[in-house]
Amino acid sequence: MRREKTISSPAVPRAGSLVLDLLSTLRRGSMPVRALVEAGELFGIGGNSVRVALARLLARGLVERDERGRYRLGFAAGAIEQQVTSWRRLGEKTRVWGGGWIAAFAAPGGDRVRESGRRSARALRFLGFRPLAPSLSVRPDNLVGGVAHARATLSGLGLGSGVLVASLQELDPATDGKARGLWDSRALERGYQDAREALRRSAERFARLDAREAMVESFLCGGRVIRQLALDPLLPEEICPSADRSALLDEMRRYDRIGRAAWAEFLDQHGVRHSRGAQDLRMTDAAATLAVAGGWS
Repeated sequence: MRREKTISSPAVPRAGSLVLDLLSTLRRGSMPVRALVEAGELFGIGGNSVRVALARLLARGLVERDERGRYRLGFAAGAIEQQVTSWRRLGEKTRVWGGGWIAAFAAPGGDRVRESGRRSARALRFLGFRPLAPSLSVRPDNLVGGVAHARATLSGLGLGSGVLVASLQELDPATDGKARGLWDSRALERGYQDAREALRRSAERFARLDAREAMVESFLCGGRVIRQLALDPLLPEEICPSADRSALLDEMRRYDRIGRAAWAEFLDQHGVRHSRGAQDLRMTDAAATLAVAGGWS
């Protein structure tokens, strides 16, 4: 049985990660350079490093600049940002499992370019696929929208054109058992429990933190848990019970309110449009996007 990775201690983000993470928190509007620089200072990142990162991200289409010189997330980063920030709707993404599988098959020579291969691996990781055989990865066919929706989502996340996505049915008992064992359900459940406790402890610390410390705390701790939720394989009950995941979601929603409140004054000071409602301000999503996506330094 494969051992699942659980959350680890939050790390200080790099300049490029910080910029993209901050911009990913805004449902609409943009953020001025001075706000990004000041936010960088919270994490010990110098203003020059932030500006260099902005230039590089702009060149790659990961950020966009408007006529006022303010920045927003670029089109090239949109698909991953949407995947990460949909954590609140995890419970709406699954359906009853009929025992079938979604398969992703990379034909020999069909996805050989190194960068394309990395993007494909990242896309499959986002949707919880695991390798079952050489060139073949699978996941339970329990996602709303079935194979067609999974195929479209994978394509948006960068899956290579040489990877075939299709339904896989009627595995022999031995192979079916092997497929069900690709995920370590016990480790996943422990991960949910550990993350829930980490959020509780962090929320208790807020009373002892000043405003800037609270911003950093919510950014790192909340984002770390959202990274975990964004990468959750969303397994059916037959493989991993969902009760602990649902409890973690409830805890994260409560923590999200704390995080939004911690960042609201900072955004007001820099004229960044936001609301105190969950639909407009997602500050605790911040530390997740780049940590999940990888490669955007």
